[in-house]
Amino acid sequence: MGISGFEPSFLVGIEAVRQAHGSRLAALADRRLTGFAVVRFAEDGEWFADCPVVLDFDGLRVEVCHSKLDELSIGWSTIDTGATIAGWEWYERSPEWSRDDERLEPFVGRQLREVQLLEWRPPGPDMAAGTVAVEFVFDGDCLRISNGLDENHIEIDAAHPGYLRHRLSH
Repeated sequence: MGISGFEPSFLVGIEAVRQAHGSRLAALADRRLTGFAVVRFAEDGEWFADCPVVLDFDGLRVEVCHSKLDELSIGWSTIDTGATIAGWEWYERSPEWSRDDERLEPFVGRQLREVQLLEWRPPGPDMAAGTVAVEFVFDGDCLRISNGLDENHIEIDAAHPGYLRHRLSH
């Protein structure tokens, strides 16, 4: 993707994600969201949802990226959002880091209460069953980064009842 410092380690399933990142995610509680970065195309400002969503909690950045139908990578302060995204000369649009997003901006400055992992378990057959979303819980509001079928999806409303919640502790 040409993103400086991005070396994804994709995991599949709730247990793999919880084992690898559960304690560190839980330890984010009580920190403030001080910033974020997403990738947009310079030409039209469209969000490039294939790239990681970077959330900064008082200097500790969590980098969330979904891929394929069921893969999730979580990184920790490795991505350089100040660096130019390289290797896109062949493409008609230019990806760049942005600190503008109407869904994320209302959360900046707010204290995080907890982080939960949500597992998609709808009542009927669903090819996305088992995918994992990361939910950041603030007073009165939640921010989720879920799998949008081979890309990230940002949700700020109440979680669909098809999600099974997994509370994290450290």
